[in-house]
Order: sequence, then C-alpha cells, then structure tokens
Amino acid sequence: MNAIKERNIGVCILLTLVTCGIYGIFWFISLTDDMRVASGDDRLSGGKAYLFTLITCGIYGYFWAYQMGKASNVAKAKYGLATTDNSILYIVFQVIGLGIINYCLLQNDLNEISNSSLKGA
Repeated sequence: MNAIKERNIGVCILLTLVTCGIYGIFWFISLTDDMRVASGDDRLSGGKAYLFTLITCGIYGYFWAYQMGKASNVAKAKYGLATTDNSILYIVFQVIGLGIINYCLLQNDLNEISNSSLKGA
C-alpha cells in the first residue's frame, strides 16, 4: 500500500496554521484521495469533494465527513484493524467548526492502515 502517504499529524496542523489554511486544502484533498485508495471506493475524489464544498458554501462538508467516517471503517476492516464507525462524531466536529479534528482522526486511521500494510508486505 505504497500509494497512501503517511503524514505527521502535528506537522500537518502546524503547516495548516502557518499557511493560513492553504495547506489544509491540500490535506483535505490528499486525505480523501488516500481514503479512496485504502477503502477501494472509487466514488471518493478529493478534488470533487473540495469543489462541491466550495460550491455549496460548506454544506457538502457535512456529507464528506459522514462519507469519510464510513470509508475509514471499511478500510480498517479491509486491513484487519479494529473498526469504529465515527461518522456521526465527524459530523458533530464539522458542525461545531472543528473540522481539523476530523483531518487528524482520518490521518491517524490512514497512518495506521499504512503501517499495517507495510508489516503485511
């Protein structure tokens, strides 16, 4: 599973803050694309998700959060990891304006998947 890039969550948060959110856009798109690879769900697309979030003034972001929670659960099950459906939690964080926590949780799941696939290789 070399297609999933393992990222340091602290560095990603710092870069997002230092670049006034510009790195956060890249991170959002990368998370979505990496989750597509991990879960095998070809409907996920980082560019489309970002575009739809812009067009709908953020409303699509709630659907994205739910969708990513489901995809994360599928991906973790696929790699034999313990699963927890955090879809509703992701929506709650999105609603209260803490979407960056979703990024962190999703990146943690992707890092876990990446590590488990490397051990299995």
